[in-house]
Amino acid sequence: MLETSARLLRLLSLLQTHRDWTGAELADRLGITTRTVRRDVEKLRTLGYPVHAAPGVAGGYRLGAGAALPPLLLDDDEAVAVAVGLRTAAGGTVAGIEESSVRALAKLEQVLPSRLRHRVTTLHAVTVAVPDSGAAVAPDVLTAIAAACRAHERLRFDYRDHAGQPSVRDVEPHRLVHTGRRWYLVAWDTDRGRRVQREP
Repeated sequence: MLETSARLLRLLSLLQTHRDWTGAELADRLGITTRTVRRDVEKLRTLGYPVHAAPGVAGGYRLGAGAALPPLLLDDDEAVAVAVGLRTAAGGTVAGIEESSVRALAKLEQVLPSRLRHRVTTLHAVTVAVPDSGAAVAPDVLTAIAAACRAHERLRFDYRDHAGQPSVRDVEPHRLVHTGRRWYLVAWDTDRGRRVQREP
């Protein structure tokens, strides 16, 4: 049986998987009783974690969004993926997040076990970054376009074609596409009746 603090961390880790857990499932995973699960959930709540519970056969436990970011509990592969993603983000195809990415990466690398730090630094040591000739995109532009895609709202923007001719486009956005170095908007051009692909 796990000690109480280790068990609470394991319970928090399970709840962070974004699914509903029944008390019986959590008890089985943790090797405890459902009564102990209820007590541990209450302890997490007193620590400020918003654990939601729904009663009944279809009910269960789920971690909700809180006022503060809870500590993330990552397995080895997740930690390496986050470190690689932060290092990539520090390279900058989204304007203004480079410094935040470097700060977050420094915090993560500080707490990584040596075996994982070695994997991350090895990958970084043998990776060559290709300079990007494209401009970085502002995060608020990306989130506005993403919101329009999700809500199926039209977008209107100024556009310049390959010949440099300006125009205004009215489109129905479908998806944002990220190629690693550039962002593209795939949309239906309502004026021309055709699909367009444009860099934000």
